[in-house]
Amino acid sequence: MGRDFAILRFVQRALIGLVCARLGERWGWLAGRWTCGAPEMETAESKNGLSLLLVDDDIELCAMMGEFFVEQGHQVKFAHNGRDGLTCALTGTYDLAILDVMLPVMDGFTVLQQLRRRTNLPVIMLTARVQKRDRINGLNTGADDYLPKPFDPDELLARVRAVLRRSDAAHWKSGGVLTAGDVQVKVDTRDVVVAGAAAELTAVEFDLLEMLMRPAGRVVSREEITVALFEREATPYDRFLDVHVSRLRKKLDGGRIAIRAVRGVGYVLSGTD
Repeated sequence: MGRDFAILRFVQRALIGLVCARLGERWGWLAGRWTCGAPEMETAESKNGLSLLLVDDDIELCAMMGEFFVEQGHQVKFAHNGRDGLTCALTGTYDLAILDVMLPVMDGFTVLQQLRRRTNLPVIMLTARVQKRDRINGLNTGADDYLPKPFDPDELLARVRAVLRRSDAAHWKSGGVLTAGDVQVKVDTRDVVVAGAAAELTAVEFDLLEMLMRPAGRVVSREEITVALFEREATPYDRFLDVHVSRLRKKLDGGRIAIRAVRGVGYVLSGTD
């Protein structure tokens, strides 16, 4: 385990070097260290921008990304281990957290699990570990998106904006209630209300609905759903998921939302007039 972790850290450092090289060409070197308790990097433009938390133990990458976000008009603070990142994220002062998986003290998956028990803060996970199981694990744990390293800073910013748009569309409320259209999902009690009336959903139907409502507006792949709900990979001729989707659609009738199939990809939740 220790040897595997060391190899992964070596690969991660190499990949991060590529990102830093690209950023360095655009803005030059920015020295310094920040933590969530330090004053945020701020410009006049950033006062009306997003407040972001970057949790990554690579000081160089944080410095580079900090300058990038500030130039885009946003505030950013940093934490360099999982424990500090969790503490910062729970303060309720951030619009979104960007969370690395391979962190000291507490790994990113553990941080995300702890976050999801207490807050619905949008989270994008970053990692040099590109195996499918890691991506699925992150999404199933509650990540809103997953971006492998090395990444293009502009793509990361685009994903931040997209996640926040989806978060606004799904509209998380206090008490663990997720709302879209006339459908209300009470996550803690697993109750569903459609147009003011209680809906009786099976366990699979509830999990499927929650999975589609979390990233409302984004296509969720058949593979992602099948692995999460049925703990197996999807096959080209597998119609098991389609049956559950069909039943769920009927139970959501009148809720002003629709589960739309995207041919060859998966399903997406959208509003109706």
